Amino acid sequence: MTKATNRSAPGAVLPTPAQLERLGGHLHKLRLQKSAERLEALLQHAAAEDLPYADFLERVLGEEVAAKTAKNVSMRTAMARFPFVKPLETFDFAYQPSIDKRQVLALASCHYIEHGDNVIVLGPPGVGKTHLAVSLGIKAIEAGYRVLFTSAAQLIATLTKALAEGRLDEKLKLYTTPRLLIIDEIGYLPIERIGANLFFQLISRRYERGPMILTSNQSFGAWGEVFGDRVIATAILDRLLHHAVTLNIRGNSYRLKEKLKSGLVRSFDEQTQPGGEI
Repeated sequence: MTKATNRSAPGAVLPTPAQLERLGGHLHKLRLQKSAERLEALLQHAAAEDLPYADFLERVLGEEVAAKTAKNVSMRTAMARFPFVKPLETFDFAYQPSIDKRQVLALASCHYIEHGDNVIVLGPPGVGKTHLAVSLGIKAIEAGYRVLFTSAAQLIATLTKALAEGRLDEKLKLYTTPRLLIIDEIGYLPIERIGANLFFQLISRRYERGPMILTSNQSFGAWGEVFGDRVIATAILDRLLHHAVTLNIRGNSYRLKEKLKSGLVRSFDEQTQPGGEI
């Protein structure tokens, strides 16, 4: 008796037009759209390569999963409201040697999200803080997390308006629901006392429950001036830094890259030498 093997080719005999129509109908009913679109091509490849049944099924399901995953990532990326989409692979670490690339790549694994840690990126304008924040946000989306991006100014404006309209709790939920919240550009514009209080409420709600990525062009010591109240700033930092990773970028602006090459402006290193000006 001949022992059965897994080498029987599913596509050795191609299906009839009627079978193709029935198979396509089944796939559409199961909402396997990618497989339905590529059914004939998949069967032809299976026949040509003499694929075993299991290998053929794995290929079909693998393509379907990949298509659905890509669609979900695209949808969640749009919902995150990023100002642009730049993957981490496009970040020029060579131009910003002050950044520990290994540390950033470790953050890209998203373990900090599970641990509830915040990531705070500090540095002067133009050094890639927002790029890093967006890139880490994209990695989080690819890992299956829901992400929301906002600038500090937009956040404060939204919460202030909601307070005036009696919808503050509703808007606070908007910013506390996403697994990862990214707040960009803290310190670029001064925050009035009411805005500082609203910001503190949000930080308190997310404290030890929802990790955040924040970027700022101001050192922590200057946050008292940013928020117009040292007591509130201290309370905010106390919660943010309890579980946090800080990336401090000390480098040149990407927007000045060409001017630096031409010698029209001095590099950050030259400016910080004894006698240099910042």
